[in-house]
Amino acid sequence: MIFAAILMALLPLKDTTENVHYYNADSSILFGASLTVPKTKKKCPVLIIVSGTGKQDRDGTMAGHKMFLTIANYLSSNGYAVLRVDDRGTGETTGTYENATTADFAKDVLAGISYLKTRKEIGKIGLIGHSEGGAAAYMAAVQSKDVAFVISLAGLATPGLTALKLQNKAIISSAGISQQSQDRHNLINTMLFDTAYTYANSPDLEQHLRSAYAAWKVLDDEKMKVEGNQETGKGHFFFPLESYIRQATGPWYRYHIRFDPVPYLKQVKVPLLAINGDKDIMVDAAQNLGNYRKYVKHVQVITAKGLNHLFQHCVTCTMQEPATLKEDFAQEVLQQMKEWLDKHK
Repeated sequence: MIFAAILMALLPLKDTTENVHYYNADSSILFGASLTVPKTKKKCPVLIIVSGTGKQDRDGTMAGHKMFLTIANYLSSNGYAVLRVDDRGTGETTGTYENATTADFAKDVLAGISYLKTRKEIGKIGLIGHSEGGAAAYMAAVQSKDVAFVISLAGLATPGLTALKLQNKAIISSAGISQQSQDRHNLINTMLFDTAYTYANSPDLEQHLRSAYAAWKVLDDEKMKVEGNQETGKGHFFFPLESYIRQATGPWYRYHIRFDPVPYLKQVKVPLLAINGDKDIMVDAAQNLGNYRKYVKHVQVITAKGLNHLFQHCVTCTMQEPATLKEDFAQEVLQQMKEWLDKHK
């Protein structure tokens, strides 16, 4: 019996993952989540993973890769607890995702913080936000004195209008279409984005968008008469007006296009680590890291070389490539997060 006790004491302790549930402040949403806790006799710091745009499960399954699960497994093996949560209307979480804004997602983070404060094994609480989740994370950090540190992964730190323009221009540039088609896409996007920004709070937004499209169509028809159509085959120009209007008139888009991160960034008092891939066409690394550096007091920024929006080493770095890559998440970024956290836990 004594030998068995000694043997058990020498065996490495294993992490535990628990399926947990908790409500938001007014009990209107039930959240389903997984809490991974390292086996230790003392309190351990915890990270809440905050997802980006689009309904995602707690594993962060995107393009066939479980990004959040990969992060959680790595951090828990290095002494950090991790809470990863199903988005609204996904998995075990209730609510309607489509009716929510970034401000609502920040409130969801606060609900997670309140839950973690009930756990005796939890010490300092930090946040890891990916993409739009980076914005929700620092918004939550400003609203809660319980947040000790924040990590932003490809996080949004530019105004919503700027982000949309940069993102769409980069996507179009990588699409392999003619310069003529790129110019046509960029012009209609600019006209519609500017219109959506101007009338974001108007009940007549849809009509303004249709008028802007009609004005662009006049310009485009004249352009094509002069230049002729230089595009052939599958790349023929097409703009999905109806689907864009459905998206643009929704609450998330109206909020996002008028979003200004600067007031929040200026109020962040806790240490913040911002990492963006230099091949990311969804969130521009230079612009966003520049704003983090400019407005956040205690910040470290890292430009991750050769990485896309999902932090994979990419080759073509297009929208379609992530699903074809085997890598789930760059090892060097995991290491950088750990090293930074070890200094701030």
